[in-house]
Amino acid sequence: MLDKFINKKIGNPHQITQKDREIIGNFASYTGIILNVCLALAKIIAGLFFSSISIFADGFNNLSDTGNSIVSLVSFKLSNKPADKDHPFGHERIEYVASLVVGISILLLSIELFQSSITKVINPTPIEFSFIIIVVLLLSIIVKLWMYRFYNKCAQTINSTVLVANAKDSLNDVFATSAIIASTLLSYFLDIQLDGIMGLVVAMIIALNGYNILKDAMNKIIGEAPSKEFVTKIEQKIKSYEGVYGFHDLMIHSYGSLRCFASVHVEVDSRVDILISHDLIDNIEQDFLKNEGINIVIHVDPIVLDNPTLLDLKEKVRSCILELSGEIETHDFRLVIGPTHLTIVFDCVIPYHVSVNEKLVLSKIENMLTSLDTSYLVSINFERPYNT
Repeated sequence: MLDKFINKKIGNPHQITQKDREIIGNFASYTGIILNVCLALAKIIAGLFFSSISIFADGFNNLSDTGNSIVSLVSFKLSNKPADKDHPFGHERIEYVASLVVGISILLLSIELFQSSITKVINPTPIEFSFIIIVVLLLSIIVKLWMYRFYNKCAQTINSTVLVANAKDSLNDVFATSAIIASTLLSYFLDIQLDGIMGLVVAMIIALNGYNILKDAMNKIIGEAPSKEFVTKIEQKIKSYEGVYGFHDLMIHSYGSLRCFASVHVEVDSRVDILISHDLIDNIEQDFLKNEGINIVIHVDPIVLDNPTLLDLKEKVRSCILELSGEIETHDFRLVIGPTHLTIVFDCVIPYHVSVNEKLVLSKIENMLTSLDTSYLVSINFERPYNT
């Protein structure tokens, strides 16, 4: 039912536009504002009436969620602005900043709740038990579980980081409210005052949630590696074109869910006319933009496919490196022929998690080449991968 409702709001769920993102984002934000205001008022009134700091704190947590929904609403409005002279890549990264604001607000709230709960632990006062409290908290859990699913669905539909943050916050609210129900029941039936302790638990849950949201937002602002699934999808598409013999140096830059730029070196047969190879590259670039929404710039790398010496040395070098690690990649093999020496030049990409160092690779290749012919020299350009 939720899927049908969201799909009614947009034209084609498989081709999300910037306007679709704003429509779904606004809808999710307004829904969050209304529901969180209702929950906050119910809990704050119940907390004050029954002298429960943990319920009162949970109510203020929901009030902060209202503020986060307002931040989300503003971010969708601003991020939908078209590109201009000062921001040629658009404004979609504003959403990452909004996620940062949400994370900071949650952390600040957790500090306030922590201080209030410490006071309650030092000076405990009994809670006036009522089944009204339990009903209010149970309804809150049901609403927050629905909001978690709702936010997640909206986030997946439009690939929104700020809605993912709101979804995580809603799920943490479920855990926090459940803890408050447990403390309320234990305090009543066992005559143990756990209100302040559970307030501390709620504060720590909120703090952890805020930290995770901040971490995710900072990673996106700084520039994190794209997902392995996304990289694989691009790689498989590049390989699918006839006339492409390989590729390397794939770099992907995200300026928002609908603003993706990439660059890559594509290997083509050096014997093919350059105009034909250029036409192939143009077709690939236009296909990516039209069907994937990715602005990709491709550098043509002509490779020699009919030089037995080069192909043999290339295979020997790859076999030699394979003994060190199967995750090290090589590309751009070239031979520079001099009067007394023949120099092998290539690029070597060592992943960050591979413990093999550059000196070991160089030494192993040099020893292998020396065993073949003392006139061989090697020049290696070491690189680190840009993608996971």
